Amino acid sequence: MVELDSEQGPGLHKSLFANESNLDKYRRMVSGDISWLKMVYFEIVFLFFSLIPGALGLLCRKYLYRPLFKQVGKNVTFGRNVSLRHPHKIVIGDNVIIDDECLLDAKGGSNQGIKLGDYVSVGRSSSLVCKNGDINIGSHVNIGTMVKMVVAESGEIKFGSNIDIGSGCHFSGGSYDYSQMDKLPSTQRQPTKGIFVEDFAWIGAGVIVLDGVRIGSKSILGAGSVVTQDIPPKSIAYGVPAEVRKER
Repeated sequence: MVELDSEQGPGLHKSLFANESNLDKYRRMVSGDISWLKMVYFEIVFLFFSLIPGALGLLCRKYLYRPLFKQVGKNVTFGRNVSLRHPHKIVIGDNVIIDDECLLDAKGGSNQGIKLGDYVSVGRSSSLVCKNGDINIGSHVNIGTMVKMVVAESGEIKFGSNIDIGSGCHFSGGSYDYSQMDKLPSTQRQPTKGIFVEDFAWIGAGVIVLDGVRIGSKSILGAGSVVTQDIPPKSIAYGVPAEVRKER
């Protein structure tokens, strides 16, 4: 069996077992580089208010979560047990819904973080995860349940406006070099190209979109497709890999 040293191990292990204090680890992975006062507020709010059910919970979170973010608009709703990472790098527009069990992770040392436009809904158990990259979502974007967006180092996942995203989709903003078989692929990250989805696109349930793809405006992706190359505007594409079948 091949033994891996600390430099070859998975990124999470390197973070957890880094030679630094537990507080520094926590700030780097969860709260971000914020003041002691804000960190205490962060802890108290999540300890006492993240799991309160019903209208009382929605009302408490609506007002108590606001100071945690870089910017929050009007009429923003937070469901139960929403997880936040580096919330001071998250911007949320007006009339946004973040459903139960979602994760908004803007983690990174030099990235801008996450930006959600107006009238965005993030479905239950969905995750928006930055690994020192950025996620930018326009207005009137409906994100279904259990959708995952992950963007790697210095990359970007960017959505236009008026977009529907079906449940169970995965947007993989990053890729790995697997040529060295004695190293984990996760330790051999390639430069991130990014993912771009233009206005009025419709993405069916269970679609997987790989790094470096642009989905043109007013295009439709059929359920269960794997998108490995650009999709032109006003196209209907589906399959594994997805291919353009007709024009709208």
